[in-house]
Amino acid sequence: MTDALIIIDMQAGSFGEDTPRFDAEGLVARLNSLARKVRARNGLVIFVQHDDPPGGVHAPGTPGWQILPGLQRHEDDISVRKTACDCFYNTGLEDLLRAHRATRLFITGCATDFCVDTTLRRATVKGFETWAPADGHTTADRPHLTAPQIIAHHNYVWADLITPSGPARVMSCADIMAGPLSES
Repeated sequence: MTDALIIIDMQAGSFGEDTPRFDAEGLVARLNSLARKVRARNGLVIFVQHDDPPGGVHAPGTPGWQILPGLQRHEDDISVRKTACDCFYNTGLEDLLRAHRATRLFITGCATDFCVDTTLRRATVKGFETWAPADGHTTADRPHLTAPQIIAHHNYVWADLITPSGPARVMSCADIMAGPLSES
């Protein structure tokens, strides 16, 4: 079994003063810890970046497109670029995962209610063993719900998805590192 940690849209343009995200510093620290564990098991660490059209906050090559500087990237980490909420849509992500025989995916990043949710649901229907670190994703407050409410709601929904491969497995980053990522 090969693990893959997928870190979605942790880009500077989504974490500015005008776009605060819930527990951003804590999330970066937890993702760095998860990445160290996955790398130690010879798993894949995949950074997914959203490409906006020219003029957008995430336009390739702009400061907003860059991965947050606090995230520790290694030369063996993989980059995938996308143009939709779904990390599988018109990207080579699925082929990459299958080529590396990745069977267990840990879906993390920003934003819980958009790209993380869409990608996690697609991963489950594609037959991957899909994990949602409960504190491994973030979003911003929305007009109708706070970020913590959105995160809690999605964790609840993901744990009860009806798909051929079953629901996502939802547990904290610490419990994942002490459990599934500590197995030999």
